[in-house]
Amino acid sequence: MMIIQSKIPAVSISYSEFELSYVRSSGPGGQNVNKVNSKAVLRWNLHASALPMELRSRLLARLSNQLTVEGEIIIMSDRFRDQTRNREDCYEKFQKLLQAAMEVPKARRKTKPSYSSQRKGKEAKSLHSQKKKLRSSSRQDD
Repeated sequence: MMIIQSKIPAVSISYSEFELSYVRSSGPGGQNVNKVNSKAVLRWNLHASALPMELRSRLLARLSNQLTVEGEIIIMSDRFRDQTRNREDCYEKFQKLLQAAMEVPKARRKTKPSYSSQRKGKEAKSLHSQKKKLRSSSRQDD
């Protein structure tokens, strides 16, 4: 059981929801890299998950660019030379991904521009206008 904690209550996902496979790695390994399947590929189907609906809809919105057509998140790791460390790395990446996606964004409070910033903007606009007027007046003299 994988437990993911963030500012909202902890979410637990059963390891049976994950599909793990191993393929040949392009990472470190020397001559061994051509013989051993050390790259870990983790697949998790968001649509088939046992998550609460509000959390699932938030994850769908946040992770939409990382989902496959079937609704799966695919995470790969080939940082290490052995399967076990790559598998653990995949689980860590998955936890970080879900923690980031589960955080509720802070609501933005509308603010008004300060008096001095409004004044500076108007001064810059008038200076720009003066510059343009000076350019056009010299052409009319010709």
